[in-house]
Amino acid sequence: MTDRTSGEPPAKGAKGPDELRRQIERTRSELGDTVEELAGKMDVKGRARARAADLRDKAGAMTVQLRSSAAQAGHTVHDRATHAGHKVQDKAVKSGNKVQDRTLQAGHVTQDRTSQTSAALERRAERSVPGPARPLVLAAVRHPRPALIIGAALAAVVVVSWRYPKK
Repeated sequence: MTDRTSGEPPAKGAKGPDELRRQIERTRSELGDTVEELAGKMDVKGRARARAADLRDKAGAMTVQLRSSAAQAGHTVHDRATHAGHKVQDKAVKSGNKVQDRTLQAGHVTQDRTSQTSAALERRAERSVPGPARPLVLAAVRHPRPALIIGAALAAVVVVSWRYPKK
């Protein structure tokens, strides 16, 4: 018979009782290992339990790794969103400042033109309006809003009296 584990041809015979005992012990050990292997292969439940334990360990490790990756991705997204928000805020502030500056400049230009027009109207009123009506016209030029309101009221009275004459 040949030795299955070592591949050596069997010993031809023992040369003494001590060597025979050693061969017997070695054979017993090999036979015990072989029996353990066979028993392990036949123990389906035990192998399934061991495999399930391995899979549980791997799943736990993957869960930890996935949670870590998700947390890191969340932090990255948060950082990028914060950075983008700051950029948008900076651009909005710059745009607001530009609009404010342009509005202020347009207001100054309008105010200057209004002053020039008002001065021109006053000069014209002083030269061309008869004396008794001159203070009234100058007041209307200096304060156009009340003059417009009074003018609109007078126009409404004229229209109503023209449209609905007394009988």
